[in-house]
Amino acid sequence: MYRARYLRFSFLILVAFLFVACGGGEQQTGGKSGVDKGAAAEQVEAGAYKPQRVAEPCGNDCPYEGDTVTVTVNTAGKEGPISGPLYEVRNEFEAATGAEMQIVELPFAEHFPKLMTDLTSQTGEYDASIAGAWWLGDLVGGDFIVPYDKYYNDPSFPQWDDQDVLPGPRKLLSYGGNRYMVANDHDGQVMYYRRDLLENPKHQKAFQKEYGYELRPPQTWDEFEDVAEYFNGKDLNRDGKGDSGLTMHLKVGGQGMFHFMSFSAPYVIGPENPNLYWFDPENMDPLIDSPGHVRALEKLVELTDYGPEAMTGWSLGESWDNFLRGEAALTFTWGDLGALAQQEGSQVKGKIGAAPIPGTDEYYNAEDGEWVKTDEVNVVGNTTGGSWAGVISKYSDAPEATYYLLALMATKEKGTVYAARGWDGVDPGRYYHFLPPDGTGSMENYRQAGWNEGDAKEYTTAYYDSFNAEQQFPYLRIPATFEYWTALDTNLSEAVTGQASPEEALKKTADEFDSITERLGRDKQLQIYKTSLNLE
Repeated sequence: MYRARYLRFSFLILVAFLFVACGGGEQQTGGKSGVDKGAAAEQVEAGAYKPQRVAEPCGNDCPYEGDTVTVTVNTAGKEGPISGPLYEVRNEFEAATGAEMQIVELPFAEHFPKLMTDLTSQTGEYDASIAGAWWLGDLVGGDFIVPYDKYYNDPSFPQWDDQDVLPGPRKLLSYGGNRYMVANDHDGQVMYYRRDLLENPKHQKAFQKEYGYELRPPQTWDEFEDVAEYFNGKDLNRDGKGDSGLTMHLKVGGQGMFHFMSFSAPYVIGPENPNLYWFDPENMDPLIDSPGHVRALEKLVELTDYGPEAMTGWSLGESWDNFLRGEAALTFTWGDLGALAQQEGSQVKGKIGAAPIPGTDEYYNAEDGEWVKTDEVNVVGNTTGGSWAGVISKYSDAPEATYYLLALMATKEKGTVYAARGWDGVDPGRYYHFLPPDGTGSMENYRQAGWNEGDAKEYTTAYYDSFNAEQQFPYLRIPATFEYWTALDTNLSEAVTGQASPEEALKKTADEFDSITERLGRDKQLQIYKTSLNLE
């Protein structure tokens, strides 16, 4: 039974956990600047707000008596983030089905390899995995997991509606026309800004005078740079010290490539080019070094002038902490930051604004080889990150019981609470997570999870607009996706630290992409790539 007592985590450890919940990556807990002086959000109460029971005990007529469902999940501390809901629901699931549930926590670096070893050997030790969405290229391409379409409408299983999921993240649940991922986490990135600063009449007047337009949440990356420049060096948290216009995490190995994807999307994706970001779907030639990508990276390098010098060596937690201490005016990242801002110790609770990732006024159309001006700001929604959700192994000897578990966790009663409370790593993405008029959610849900009402409204509106955007960043789901991404991450670091020009860094990335593709088989990769984007 999930224990009622509060479990307390240091902010630093929580950041490592939540990073795994978002995009996946290193779980570092050392070397965090400022920790000795007190982190921005030192404690989280896990379990203070819990979802209601959905499934009733089966009594003497249990449908899956004798079955065992073994689920793998990223290690995140027992009864902690992302694995927490599994522990929380275990007794309810076992009482309703007669099956036994086993939870196998694996370090992020070992999770996918161990799952693949089980699948390729056809051992069937694991029935399900709370998997990253980018894994589907390997899992579906290798015929290692099964679709759940035949169970979805069966009333004997807990009922949930995939149409509750907004259009952007809903695409990640299916692959090649079949449903594979059962809705859980819905990752994506938005821009965060200090609402109190941008609404301050003194700053509004000074900004208007200096830049010739009104101070507002940045609509484009050029405006983002202006706002960052304006606030850079000003005392933003009233501690008598100059602070920064923005904060980012730029350490190699810190998964900065996720942020570059969201950042660069509007420089490349547009109405006439909805998909050509990663590869040419005719021949699998990489597009990552296109003029649009290069211009985006040039802008990203420019922006480093308005953040702390140390951020070139920062992991995600250090950047988040910088913002939560009130030491930066702007950032862009996952939903976890909005939830962390509500915790005890945060210096910015009640001061948070959020909006979709800024856009551009032109983009590079790779198909035509030219820049295209847009009449309105070119905005691209994104599902950047892991969007961790359940999949069913082809070699499970209890697929029905496994789907029952995943469907139970996907019900409205469970998902409503998961997405609001923050500590479990589940981000919002379903209509009932969003406040009217956008969705059918309730502010009371967020109040119970400890949110400031203004912060909750800004946060949910930003995600609703991003996930509902007409243009969506094309998520990569092919074999070796993370290997491609790691190559990008390494070369991005060389650019932001001045070891290579943006053009050189991305040309090197393209060459490494080609090498990976050749090693795995160009024709095979091309076929899976087309399937992943529904291009055939």
